[in-house]
Amino acid sequence: MPTQPEIRCYPGETVLAFFTAKNPLDRPVDGIATYSVQPYEAGSYLNKIQCFCFEEQRLNPNELVDLPVFFYIDPEYADDPRLENINDIVLSYTFFEAKKEGFKLPSFASSTATSSAAPPVPPPTPPLTPGGQQLAQQL
Repeated sequence: MPTQPEIRCYPGETVLAFFTAKNPLDRPVDGIATYSVQPYEAGSYLNKIQCFCFEEQRLNPNELVDLPVFFYIDPEYADDPRLENINDIVLSYTFFEAKKEGFKLPSFASSTATSSAAPPVPPPTPPLTPGGQQLAQQL
């Protein structure tokens, strides 16, 4: 679930946002998050500089944590005719348990991105889904 239901930002501006995750189980969970961007056409313009989704996260029993994502919207967003009437972008995450066999993401030596963002609108709170927790943030 997003910590901030809405973030207002502009193309090229870097933004730090937080998503809250909770382990409702009575045992530790190693998890990983995948993300989705809506509308689809805006996805290539959202650049994550640093994100909790880059690495596995360990949540202890009943632990509630705020997980950061640092991003920007590429300034070229404003020049894409497919997005000329789109002012809202929704960034959502699904957090699920990593495979027991030691699922690991590749490590990245460096990460670069381009920035840009459009004005946001508050997203609805997504429900807990089987196999994962849906987290959404409207940018």
